[in-house]
Amino acid sequence: MDKEIVRQLKEAETLFEQTEDKDIKELAREEILRLRRQVDLSSPENQRNAIIEVRSGSGGDEAELFAAELLRMYQRYSERSGWRVELVDESNSSIGGVKSATMLVKSPQAYAALRFEGGVHRVQRVPKTEKSGRIHTSAASVVVMPEAEDVDVHINPSDLRIDVYHSSGAGGQSVNTTDSAVRITHIPTGIVIACQDERSQLKNKTKAMAVLRSKLWEAARAEQNQDIGDTRRAMIKSGDRSDKIRTYNFPQSRVTDHRINKSWHNIDQIMDGALEPMVEALQEANLGFAE
Repeated sequence: MDKEIVRQLKEAETLFEQTEDKDIKELAREEILRLRRQVDLSSPENQRNAIIEVRSGSGGDEAELFAAELLRMYQRYSERSGWRVELVDESNSSIGGVKSATMLVKSPQAYAALRFEGGVHRVQRVPKTEKSGRIHTSAASVVVMPEAEDVDVHINPSDLRIDVYHSSGAGGQSVNTTDSAVRITHIPTGIVIACQDERSQLKNKTKAMAVLRSKLWEAARAEQNQDIGDTRRAMIKSGDRSDKIRTYNFPQSRVTDHRINKSWHNIDQIMDGALEPMVEALQEANLGFAE
């Protein structure tokens, strides 16, 4: 960590605490945020690609449709940011929803920006199939992990079972006629990763191994750091509607993040990937300045 940045940060924090002048206090606050962000983003962990898992939770078909919209939201946000997105695996429903999906976002800024998206996301709206106009509540869960590197975790090849099969789309139809899809089982932990996005078996295996490596690394970090373990467990709870970090209320065009008690009233833009204000607010809260 840069000693000069640390020195400047301590000076700004002292000024913020001691001054009674509102204008100077606000300037000190902005300087503290700027310096804390530099320290935060300089962390090697935060300068990594991100792996995002989206799973439908309670709510049946509506939850699967919402999971598909969340997946698209993160794809659009990544594209807006100029980041490369690679779909690793996707299990679709017959009505166009998503049961589960995993994607890799490639950018040194990806994990730092998306790390606070992990948790249960709740949606409130009238489903297209609802004839009475009654508002339903459904949910989907999101897990965000930094992509692990080869040096982060060693995987013994003898601990792996690798199966290949035909790729399939929604409803089970065959995507291609070659055994290009890959399913990797890590026998000691029981973790199973599947990838069928690419037509190349080698590329699918490479993507699946990247996700497996990251999951094993995340598990190892959780053992070493109880706080990380608590965060990970909080992300992957059942997907029940009551266990939520964020609510998307379509009738009121409102998105509320319950962790920072802040709402935005442009739900259509947010669902189209306009996450920048939300990401910045969560980063500021993490840096010690929740409004």
